[in-house]
Amino acid sequence: MRSTDELSSWARDARRRTHDVVAGLDARQLIGPRLAIVNPVLWEIGHVAWFQERWVLRHAGGQPALRADADALWDSSAVAHDTRWDLPLPGLPETLDYRDEVESRVQRLLDADPRPDVRYFTEYTVYHEDMHGEALAYTRQTLGYPAPPWEGGRDERTRRARAAGGAWPGDAEVPGGRFALGAGADEPFVFDNEKWAHSVEVAPFRIARAPVTAGEFAAFVEEGGYRREELWSPAGWEWRRGTGAGHPPYWRRADGGWERRDFDRWVPLETNHPVLHVSWYEAEAWCAWAGRRLPSEAEWEMAAASDRAEGPKRRFPWGESTPTPECANLEGAVGGLLDVADLPDGDSAWGCRQMLGNVWEWTASDFGPYPGFVPDAYRDYSAPWFGTHKVLRGGAWTTRARLLRNTWRNFYTPDRRDVWAGFRTCARA
Repeated sequence: MRSTDELSSWARDARRRTHDVVAGLDARQLIGPRLAIVNPVLWEIGHVAWFQERWVLRHAGGQPALRADADALWDSSAVAHDTRWDLPLPGLPETLDYRDEVESRVQRLLDADPRPDVRYFTEYTVYHEDMHGEALAYTRQTLGYPAPPWEGGRDERTRRARAAGGAWPGDAEVPGGRFALGAGADEPFVFDNEKWAHSVEVAPFRIARAPVTAGEFAAFVEEGGYRREELWSPAGWEWRRGTGAGHPPYWRRADGGWERRDFDRWVPLETNHPVLHVSWYEAEAWCAWAGRRLPSEAEWEMAAASDRAEGPKRRFPWGESTPTPECANLEGAVGGLLDVADLPDGDSAWGCRQMLGNVWEWTASDFGPYPGFVPDAYRDYSAPWFGTHKVLRGGAWTTRARLLRNTWRNFYTPDRRDVWAGFRTCARA
């Protein structure tokens, strides 16, 4: 279990990150339009503070609620999404005062009563805030707001210094066999949907060394992939017809090629970056066009975590050491994506690159429980979404490094395009 000092530092850091990711937004932007894939930013700031108060101060600490109306405003399990724009939300100064008071009380509780349950729920709520920080960055992209003013982000000199550049074609051959899918009990913290490692049989497979690039996806668009019904599953074709999609969101044709919208600015499409903001349905259709397939999450985890010497699973693709900028594009550190050939120090044992960071990767697998699943205290984290969501793996350029490990499972419905998601493919047998 994490030390009190580390958790105190993490809690302060998560709160600073939330502050940074919403910085510069005006009153209109803090509410924003009513969309199914975003929350009002002002509501989300209050929600992350409420979640920490609910689980650390009230549940673990036995303290009374700080506000009589807190549950009615910010309990995501009870407040329907489409009603959040209609709530009598306090203004930004009052919301920030509430947030700061929660943080102050959490710090005092950690100092005075660092029981295991206090530390556990502090860690849980830090990760919850990390996830919402990434979602708030999605919101800024979705609504065309300026990029978050993260320190060091969008530094072109830093980006160039780290970049090897280019494509990274070819497949890695993984021999398959018995594999322990999921997290082991020696992990200091895992979410309920990672519990526990269980043996699965994986057939030999070949998996791409890198995610599909924007240039490779543009070829699918140019060859009419969005108009060819035979490439799409019935559900995918229904989605495509309903949305009218003819290319990824935030793309537009420009003189000499494609451009994409990067927050509030248009830039030439970077052909060797991973394709970004594509739904599971679009990934599936591209695979049909290319004669490929999406990996199962067991294949993805085996390619990331297993070792040629058949030793114990690796915690990260490159080994046991925590992520560094040389291994993975995380934390918003360079302000965007890198080419798929970048960061060779992060390769897995099989030679797969960027399996953590840069873009989340759709897998073929439905999101479901592992054998013997038992929900954690926050019961709404995983169980309500089993059977309706698809699994993504790996993390994106905005993901906090402390969240990730090879067993970490993300999950979204297959229609979602706001996520910083791309995909890696496998050869068909």
